[in-house]
Order: sequence, then structure tokens, then C-alpha cells
Amino acid sequence: MNIRRHKLIFLGLIFGYACTSFAQSFKFVAIGDMPYNPPKDYVRYERLITEINRLKPSFTLFIGDTKSGSSNCSDEFNQLVKNYFNQFNGPLIYSVGDNEWTDCHRPLAGSYDPLERLARLRQTFFQNKMSLGKQALQLTRQSDLDPQYSKFVENSSFVKNGVLFVNVHIPGSNNNFERDEAAKAEYRERNQANLSWIKRAFELASTNQYVGLIFFYQADMFYTGKEPIDPESGYRDTLFSLSKHAEELKKPILLIHGDSHRLIIDQPLKTPDQKHALENVLRLQVMGAELIQGVEIEVDPKSEQPFSFTPILLKQNMLHPSP
Repeated sequence: MNIRRHKLIFLGLIFGYACTSFAQSFKFVAIGDMPYNPPKDYVRYERLITEINRLKPSFTLFIGDTKSGSSNCSDEFNQLVKNYFNQFNGPLIYSVGDNEWTDCHRPLAGSYDPLERLARLRQTFFQNKMSLGKQALQLTRQSDLDPQYSKFVENSSFVKNGVLFVNVHIPGSNNNFERDEAAKAEYRERNQANLSWIKRAFELASTNQYVGLIFFYQADMFYTGKEPIDPESGYRDTLFSLSKHAEELKKPILLIHGDSHRLIIDQPLKTPDQKHALENVLRLQVMGAELIQGVEIEVDPKSEQPFSFTPILLKQNMLHPSP
């Protein structure tokens, strides 16, 4: 009886500790779409990295576009980007943008084959289960869970204090659903992988009773407002899936992306019939391009609305700072 009692006490202590840990608040940072104007923007980018390291977030999300769409897509530049990512003291999780591959066919970007550039990005940035950054975080990759989607090493997820983070490869330039048949074939294959990854995330959130979900990706899927209904939209399937599952789950959900370079916090995702805003879904669009700043997000798992936002606005990085 004494042994059994000791076991129960021990298990109770473990459960109590787990519940306490589960409820702890934490902070992370989201940035993206930078540096667009090298070499002059490197100093501003390095200054932002220094500030993020000072803030000591749990991790940083880089929401795609490591360069402008008119700059060269070379292997050398990708290595420079990777070196910058590894200057972050904490984990850095990278979501791929369009300027890194879909737009690389442009003459100013080097007239590359976009599919070749995508393959090289996967080799360069997603070599194993670990994130980038000096203190790497172990990730769950879609490629490790589903042989059908073994190509999609960039899609990943992880859990922090009861919140599921989901990295989905959704780039700008209409999700690569454009230009030629090779591009459209790539889109269709990746789109199916993305839809499967999103569905799995909602199933996990329901089964494991997670507090909420955070999806991060590059594209502004609300750019014109027609993306959910336009048959030529490369985002229509994704938005319908997010709408359907978010309406059913009814837990707090945050969508984080870049692409349009202005700070926005709103509720643009609607019900599948497009008649009502989904109030449990927030959208954060981060700054970028000439605005080399970031956003610190605090997550309080105990709160009914767990997400709060603090812009990181470095005066030295402003184009027109106040006196």
C-alpha cells in the first residue's frame, strides 16, 4: 500500500508540473520579407537580429522572402541567408517565400528554373529534423510522417505549451498556380500535401486538446478579397480548408504571414459560405521590404484569447524617424 501511495503521489506531482508548464505564457517573434536592398539593408537587418536576441524569445519565425523578387537567386546568396539565420541565438523556423524560387525565372533574378531553385532550397535549409538558429528546435516534418509527401521537407510542426505551430509552404505569386504547365503541376502536388498537412493539424488540435493553433506561411491570401472564390486563385483550396476546419474546431487560431509588407492585425477569414467572419481566427501580417522591423507575439494559454502583439519598431531602422 505504501508503494502504491508513493506512486500516486509521484504521478500527481508529474501531472501537476505538466499542467503548470502547459499553462505558462511565452513569447516569440515573427519577421519576414528582408533584406530587400543589399548591401545597405544588411546593417538594419543585423540591428534587428541583435534586438531579437536581446529580447530572448522562445523562437523566431521567418515568414519567407529572404530577398526581393528582382535580386539574384544564387546558391551563394542562399548560403548568406542561412548564415544570417544562424546568428539568431534561439531557434529560427523558416517558411519559404516566392522570391526564393517561383520568381527566379525573371532575368534580374538570374533566369533560373524555379523548380531547380526549389529543390536547392530544400537541400540547403531543410537537411534534418532541426530548425535553424544557434539553439535549434526539433521539428516534426511532414516528409517523415507520410511517405506520399516525402518531398515536402519544408512543411513542419511543433508544440509549445499547448499551442500547435504549423509551417505550411504557401508562397506568393498565386501559390505558383501560374506561368506554365510545369508550374501548375508543381502547385497541384504541393497543394495536396498542404491540404493534408492542414487537416492533420486540426485533427491533432482536437484529439490532443491543444489550446490553439498557429499557422505560418508567406503568402498574403487576402490580397484582393477574391481569393476564396476565384477559380484562378491558387489559394482557394487552402482558404476553404482553413475556414471549414476553423469553424468546426472553434479554438483560437492565428495566421501569420508576410508578402504585402505592412503591419496588419485583423479577422479576414470567413465561414466557408463567405457570409461571416470567423471570430476565433486572427491574422497577423508582418512588416517587410523597406520596413525592417518585427512583431513580438505573447501567448497566454490560460486566456480565452491567448494572442497579444507588440511591434518591434527600432528607431534606427525607420526611414523617417521622429526627432
